[in-house]
Amino acid sequence: MTAEIEKNANPPRQGIGSLEIGLRILDTIAESPRPVTLKNLSDRLSLSPSRLHKYLVSLLRMGHIAHDTGNGYTLGRSCLTLGVAAIRRIDPIRLVFSAAEELNKASNRTVSVTIWNGHAPLVIKWLDSTSPVAVNIRLGLELSPFFSVSGRIFLASLPHERREEILEQFFQHPPALPRHGGRALEREQFRQHLLQVRNDNLCCFYGDYLPDLNVAGSAIYDINGHISSAVSLIGMACDTDITSGSPLRQQLITCVQKVTDEICGQPQLKRHA
Repeated sequence: MTAEIEKNANPPRQGIGSLEIGLRILDTIAESPRPVTLKNLSDRLSLSPSRLHKYLVSLLRMGHIAHDTGNGYTLGRSCLTLGVAAIRRIDPIRLVFSAAEELNKASNRTVSVTIWNGHAPLVIKWLDSTSPVAVNIRLGLELSPFFSVSGRIFLASLPHERREEILEQFFQHPPALPRHGGRALEREQFRQHLLQVRNDNLCCFYGDYLPDLNVAGSAIYDINGHISSAVSLIGMACDTDITSGSPLRQQLITCVQKVTDEICGQPQLKRHA
């Protein structure tokens, strides 16, 4: 009886069914890499061609779709106007800060957000856990591109010429060799490591620099396929499992993917270093 009362107290709100169908048509056209024919749309939406055609006429009239010369339908100028307006309203920093705060609360681990300032990652958000880790990193600090998780994420995404320039300068007189997985990396090994970081969109330290700390980081991409920011999760090695399939790693990946989706981001295509 109680369940029935609750159900009646919160009835589903009514909408306009025909409008929802029209928006589904637009979504289907938007998801297609090329113009979609009437038959293809009819099959994918399970709508009869005669019924579908009426919606297409209205969408054509309002400029939301266009009819190309090959008998297909594609997005029109009105959709472009809406898209540009939506992109202008995106605030990627606000969104990543909000997501980082959620990750910090859900994981109870230290979380940082960094951006690339032209030559190094810059910490723009630092959120301690209930048991803060003892590291000399705080808001506004520049991190090393070689000895930090976020640094390697940004370094891996740089254009080939710029990345090689930075590698050349560093490996001429390195203060120490970069480490990963408990071993020091020479230049070619480090280059291959960066390729893996870029392909996985993930970099993890397992006590590589501080023996009691594990760190995992991942990038948020913008609409042009460039890194907007990087999010890192930091915790004591004894209770911070960031290996493949672990809940903490999945929480981090979910966090950055959520923000990437919110800002219409497109991760870079995999490419050779």
